[in-house]
Amino acid sequence: MASEKILNQKKEEVSKLAEQMKEAKLILLTDYRGINVTDDTTLRRDLRSAGAKYNIIKNNITKRALAECGIEGLEEKLEGPTAVVMSTEDYLEPSKIIYKFSKDNEYYKIKGGVIDGKVMTAEEIVTLAKLPSRETLLSMLAGALLGNISKIAVALDQVRIQKEEAGEKVTVSVPAEEPAVVEESATTEAENTEEA
Repeated sequence: MASEKILNQKKEEVSKLAEQMKEAKLILLTDYRGINVTDDTTLRRDLRSAGAKYNIIKNNITKRALAECGIEGLEEKLEGPTAVVMSTEDYLEPSKIIYKFSKDNEYYKIKGGVIDGKVMTAEEIVTLAKLPSRETLLSMLAGALLGNISKIAVALDQVRIQKEEAGEKVTVSVPAEEPAVVEESATTEAENTEEA
């Protein structure tokens, strides 16, 4: 039977991990079989640069920490060697890193995880990881907007050219600003009354 000291140490480990999980936007469970030291070091470095942590934690500790957080549905995923990836900053970039790594390493697999408090299957996480990054989506949106603006500019220029060819005078009117209405304050009215 385990000593009281060891039991307290494990309880402390569970509590610490549960606190980290409560703050995390992303918790990924991965099967790390077949990964060599060089690949492991590269993966950890890439995840660290994305603001994520990569730890090998005993399945029993992870199960208890998930239960303490009220997260259910991942118990069956905690079989065999399991690495835990967590991020408090972003969930998309670390998911992309793990997905890319799993594509390049045959035995490395995503088991499942939690994103913003929602339990997700490996398939859902892979689908999310395949999405373009936020920067890519913003640049695509900017390109689409600029394309539409340039089309409008060309169309307006064509209208101007047609009107000039027809002999019509082309004027651009800018709506006049309405004059600002200045209201006298109550103190000014009181001063005017005193002067009279």
